[in-house]
Amino acid sequence: MFEFIFKYPSPVFIKGRFVFLSAWPVWLLVALASLLTAALAWLTYRKLSTVAPKLQGWRIWVLWAMQSAFMALILLLLWQPAMTVAALTPRQNIIAVVIDTSRSMAIQDSDGKTRESAALNILESGLVSDIQKRFQVRFYRLGSSVTQIDGPQGLQPQDPATNINVGLKKLAEDTTDLPIGAVLLLSDGSQNSIEMGESGIALDTLQALHNRRLPVHTIGFGRLQVNHDVELENVSMAPSTVINSRISAAVSFMQHGFAGQTAKITVHDGEKTLASREIKFAPDGSLQTESLFFSAGTAGARDLQFVISPLSEEENLKNNAIAQPILVNDKKRRVLYVEGEPRWEFKFIRRAEEDDPTTQLVSMLRTSENKIYRQGLKDPGELADGFPTRPEDLFEYSGIIIGSVNADYFSPIQQELIRQYVDRRGGGVLFLGGRMSLSDGGWGVSSISELLPTFLPSGRNSFHRNPATVELTTAGAESSITRLLDDPARNLERWKKLTYLADYQETGSPKPGALVLAQMDVGRRKLPLLVTQSYGHGRTAILATGGTWRWQMSEALGDPSHDLFWQQLVRWLIADSPAAVSASASSHRLMDDGKIQLSAQVRDTQFQPSINSQVTAHILGPQGVNSFVDLSPSQDTPGQYTVGWNAEKPGGYLVEITATDGASKKESGRDTLTFRREDEVAENFHTEQNRQFLQELSAQTGGRYWEPNVVKDIPRDISYSEAGISVRTTNPLWDMPLVFLLLLSLLSAEWLLRRRWGIL
Repeated sequence: MFEFIFKYPSPVFIKGRFVFLSAWPVWLLVALASLLTAALAWLTYRKLSTVAPKLQGWRIWVLWAMQSAFMALILLLLWQPAMTVAALTPRQNIIAVVIDTSRSMAIQDSDGKTRESAALNILESGLVSDIQKRFQVRFYRLGSSVTQIDGPQGLQPQDPATNINVGLKKLAEDTTDLPIGAVLLLSDGSQNSIEMGESGIALDTLQALHNRRLPVHTIGFGRLQVNHDVELENVSMAPSTVINSRISAAVSFMQHGFAGQTAKITVHDGEKTLASREIKFAPDGSLQTESLFFSAGTAGARDLQFVISPLSEEENLKNNAIAQPILVNDKKRRVLYVEGEPRWEFKFIRRAEEDDPTTQLVSMLRTSENKIYRQGLKDPGELADGFPTRPEDLFEYSGIIIGSVNADYFSPIQQELIRQYVDRRGGGVLFLGGRMSLSDGGWGVSSISELLPTFLPSGRNSFHRNPATVELTTAGAESSITRLLDDPARNLERWKKLTYLADYQETGSPKPGALVLAQMDVGRRKLPLLVTQSYGHGRTAILATGGTWRWQMSEALGDPSHDLFWQQLVRWLIADSPAAVSASASSHRLMDDGKIQLSAQVRDTQFQPSINSQVTAHILGPQGVNSFVDLSPSQDTPGQYTVGWNAEKPGGYLVEITATDGASKKESGRDTLTFRREDEVAENFHTEQNRQFLQELSAQTGGRYWEPNVVKDIPRDISYSEAGISVRTTNPLWDMPLVFLLLLSLLSAEWLLRRRWGIL
């Protein structure tokens, strides 16, 4: 129907350029049309005002508009409008037919046929022969890359992964000496060999196709949505932690067909179950995230298995589990605790941290004006002169706790050093409530007040020795700091039942970006108790009381609430405090692709970037993999060293990165990370057709997305391309049936209106 009305197929208008074949200038057309329109307006008004005064008003202008449109269309045709479009020269161009042979194409959809057989059936039922009447055809198979084949006969969907981006880029680059006129891709659009769930079009792929002006026409196979399935999308958790720490894992998943039903999420370490939780499914098709809390256990590299229990009628059980590597180390990190007066809080914090094998609390307690009691020292000279005044001395601590001590106890140099400790070193500082803390200690007017996560109230009467009860906020209910019990509802109730605090301190209003995790009920007011924020490369927090020790003294014997809270708070404080050498990887879970980038950020004793270091990675892997590779300095980031490596074998890998100072040849530090490569699993995820990707790929390259049941026009439409050997054709528009229909419609409509209004 389209071609009957418009004379030419739709690609002529979509890809073509509108031109006038007449030598007359376009401005003359505009001028004549304007002049003629104005003249018709004047004549119509005079004539109708005389002949039929009752038509004065909107009817006059309706008739004028029809006459003007008729005359304008006649003028337009005199300028000889046309569409110019590039078309491939017959017999001289090649059409690249690319067939997806990944394992997802073996899925049987509702018609009982596999996607691969549906694709081959389309090719063999006349599409290829119709294309060959005009062009040459070359066949390619697509999996993790692209390979030329003799023909589609006998193809089996056995490739363990799909990488359309890499395949199309390679095809464009490998055929630069061939007149490829267009690409026809038959696929379900799944993209999973780089990272599970990735579906975007790579910029370098688009650039390679644009350089060749290659349009990609796509034919999509597979259902757009599964009927009954639960699929794990991602597990987000820290790649490394310390022994016996409490790990928070955010498990994301999506389901179809089970809305409102319940299932169980479980995390396993080998045959050992670490945690499980029953969840209720959200509406179909919505991404849902649930948290799991569990203990890291002993030191070592291990692979945790996250599983959603299978449900009846599930169509695909292979996407119910994800393996996530984690490295548990037994490094002991040191925290400096500065307290301005002897008090119960100091004693009970020290007791709680003594039971944490990963933390060493180094304390300096001011017992009198000029006397300091030091504990947890590594040698007698540590803190002998009081609080450090040099970066290399303070920066060796992973965290700082400042108790009931005035701000002016610290010199201006020391205050600036604390600011740099958070901002540059990336450390954490916790401020406790007390009679010489926060506003009462002058911290609100100190040079480092910007570190505090709240705007402190003015004055020095913010500390009160009155009772206050505690409850968690919404943010606190999701935080690992305040997780005393794994069950969220029971945890909220546990906090409400904790023994009341004997004192509290007003903290003022939280700053933008700060999080209030717990609040106090004081009379009829609710005041922030625990507030956190990020600052620079580090983090800071306020705990606005000196009375949490009552949770230990007044609760039942053996109740772990006090010690557990303090251990988790201190671990949060130091969790992201980097060492002199911090290793990282582009991904800790590789799916069917072993390419990985290893990085290390190297700093000196003052935590300035080290640009003259020798950095080496020692990689241990499955089946005897034992490799040493050198990291090269980054050109963009001072102190960062990187290297690309390929993990060829599936399994777990352990990497130790060591940095040596280039001048002194002394070791600057070392760090360890782990990652895992898994093969033949990516195709089990995202098995529905990714129509959006296929449509965007076609639209951005000048092609078109086709459904399998409407492919008869592909041989004709694929001809319109600027790639390969093409010529630009000119298609006149004056004799389109649409033009005559418009002219006839305008004349007929005007005559009918005149007759109806009685002015024939």
